[in-house]
Amino acid sequence: MTLDDLDRAILRALSANADQSTARLGQKLGLSQPATWRRIKRLQDAGVIAGRRLMLDAEKVGFGVTVFLGVKLATKGRVSLEDFERAIGAIPEVQTVDHVLGLYDYRLRVVARDLADFERVLRRRIMTMPGVGNVEANVLLSEERRPGPI
Repeated sequence: MTLDDLDRAILRALSANADQSTARLGQKLGLSQPATWRRIKRLQDAGVIAGRRLMLDAEKVGFGVTVFLGVKLATKGRVSLEDFERAIGAIPEVQTVDHVLGLYDYRLRVVARDLADFERVLRRRIMTMPGVGNVEANVLLSEERRPGPI
């Protein structure tokens, strides 16, 4: 699917605020509500818009610490990547599991109530998993969300 400037403007606007109405979005872009709806529907049908997600403020719901973990599997032959992904995905504090290329095999985003809670999750849930080797933790100090290159 080829995106034109109007498609990109719609994607930028929805990335900034996905719950705005098609009428309001159309007003901003100089389109009618039906024309805006048809374009959004076409983008959804083509898979360009893969869904909408509710974003919570982790700190306001009681999770004041975010840690990025680099995880190197001890021996890839002993534990399959799929088994690791399934097991690590079952830990509710693990928000994202990214299979990456580089020093570590996986990059995890983990939230916890505080550092003591994170230590509990790390020691009791993550480090006890079969196949986990080296782990490096980076505590998030601040985050600035930036829109992608649309």
